Amino acid sequence: MVREKSLICVVCPKGCKISIIKKDGDHIIKGNACSRGEVYAIDEYTAPKRIITTTIKVENSPQSVTSVKTTSGVPKDDIFAIMNIINKTTIKSPCTVGDIVLKNIGNSGADLIVTRNSTSQ
Repeated sequence: MVREKSLICVVCPKGCKISIIKKDGDHIIKGNACSRGEVYAIDEYTAPKRIITTTIKVENSPQSVTSVKTTSGVPKDDIFAIMNIINKTTIKSPCTVGDIVLKNIGNSGADLIVTRNSTSQ
């Protein structure tokens, strides 16, 4: 079975248009200008991941929420389950950039960290 996918590479500003075809168990990649594009295309084709950036509720702070993100990409199929975990979580102020809110969120291998300082009332 031959399956083809087209995508725009995002590992550098060039934005190469990459075509990836899986044929007889091999990946045939066209359009990438560098080896990083080849790795990106295979990863995106076989197991796409995304970094989640969102907000989380904060107690004892003038701000009701603060921003957070995952430390690495999480499987695209798990994003909604991970967002459900985040939406049920509340942290206490003060918190500073880099504080770990949840380790290995959703067994994804990524931690959820604070990306904006939040002060206490």
